[in-house]
Amino acid sequence: MDYQETTYEVEGAMALLTINRPEKHNAISLATLAELQHSVARAGADDAVRVVTITGAGGRAFASGSDLSEVLHRDFKKALEPIVQGLADQLERLPKPTIAAIDGICMGGGLEVALGCDLRIATPGSRFATPEGKLGIIPGGGATARLPRIVGRGWGMEMMLMGEPIDAERALSIGLVTRLVEREELLPEARRMAEHLASFAPFVPRTMKAMVHFGMEAGLAGALMFEKYAQGALVQTEDSREGITAFLEKRKPEFKGR
Repeated sequence: MDYQETTYEVEGAMALLTINRPEKHNAISLATLAELQHSVARAGADDAVRVVTITGAGGRAFASGSDLSEVLHRDFKKALEPIVQGLADQLERLPKPTIAAIDGICMGGGLEVALGCDLRIATPGSRFATPEGKLGIIPGGGATARLPRIVGRGWGMEMMLMGEPIDAERALSIGLVTRLVEREELLPEARRMAEHLASFAPFVPRTMKAMVHFGMEAGLAGALMFEKYAQGALVQTEDSREGITAFLEKRKPEFKGR
């Protein structure tokens, strides 16, 4: 694909996907979505990529939301298509860990893309909101389902019903993001996180991610049983034996993804 509104780079074990529409505060158009979906699939198919990070260009926005010039002409049939929800689902289902590196405005569809990621880090000046109610619509990219699961029903309701932005400190306190770093450290921190995740046996982040997503939807007994079977499967891998042996021998393990 010839990327026009995003960029795709591989840095070591990390694929960096950048929304590159700074003149529009990285508003997400249908073309942007198509490029991002292509990039996520590309990173998923690349064995050298162990972590996928999404960020926004320009220093003012991660993504300000869906491109309203397109939403204005969206009919019911189009609204029923996956659109932003499809990208968030793709990120959630991707076997590899995903990071949203947020600097600036993260609202509407932009927030919903970030909610599809496993980890969210942000700069102190970032702001978050689901302002769709002010436009006479509701979120359509997954916020009504994912936001309450991440920050709890109370803050999910507060953000969606009120539609008012919250700052980065509040986002940290409610668990919407897990780390605040200065702007110049945002991508270096994402790279450090990616390197750390890449140091694990490949099956570990993949299985951990699946367990959490399944466990959030299943009953407690089913989730716990699934966890035991998953742990039992990993115990049989060569990487598991290497990891335990290396710990006992006080050396760095050499994982091979087997």
